[in-house]
Amino acid sequence: MPSKEHHRIFRSNWLRAAVLGANDGIVSTASLITGVAAAQASHEAVLTSGLAGLVAGALSMAAGEYVSVRSQSDIEAADLRMEQRSLKRNSGEELEELVEIYVGRGLSRDLAEQVARQLTRHDALDAHARDELGISIHNRARPVQAAVASAASFAGGAALPLAVAAVVPLPQLIGWVIGASVACLACLGALAAGAGGAPKGPAAVRVTILGALAMAVTAGVGALFGTVV
Repeated sequence: MPSKEHHRIFRSNWLRAAVLGANDGIVSTASLITGVAAAQASHEAVLTSGLAGLVAGALSMAAGEYVSVRSQSDIEAADLRMEQRSLKRNSGEELEELVEIYVGRGLSRDLAEQVARQLTRHDALDAHARDELGISIHNRARPVQAAVASAASFAGGAALPLAVAAVVPLPQLIGWVIGASVACLACLGALAAGAGGAPKGPAAVRVTILGALAMAVTAGVGALFGTVV
């Protein structure tokens, strides 16, 4: 007997939100900390700005992700209601539409008609949602899940550079925060790629380079202006 396959597409909704949140938490908080530290601020001011960035960022990610995914959910719900009304008014046309979809996918017309009729009897709305609209139980938008995953992962990511900043003396703070954050970004990229079944090396390099660039630019801006904004 072949072993059961474990497809990763079912992880796409929460994995996207979690990776985005953690990456943003590390990069934005580390960039904020290095920028404020480069502006010759006190250790207390650096930590305060980092903590404020963590809280504000987590709340912003949760709100933004919820609103975004909720919009997608509303569109899906509206399309399903439209399809439900059409099934009640034009059941024959909807059945023929389903037949044409299956014929287009390679079935003979006779077989397509049999499949369409059986699926319509079983659950007409589900058949049209899946095969006509591309909406299935596995890819439905889940606003609350996305918001919680984004907020939690952002806070977790932001806590890493903040923890480093809390224990490292101010003169060495920038180097340690950037170094630790780059290492965390590399691990995050590899873990996300592994969870999604993608090659780990390229993902880790891509995330690391972009994150390091963002932190370096922010530190440069802080050093250039020498002022805490």
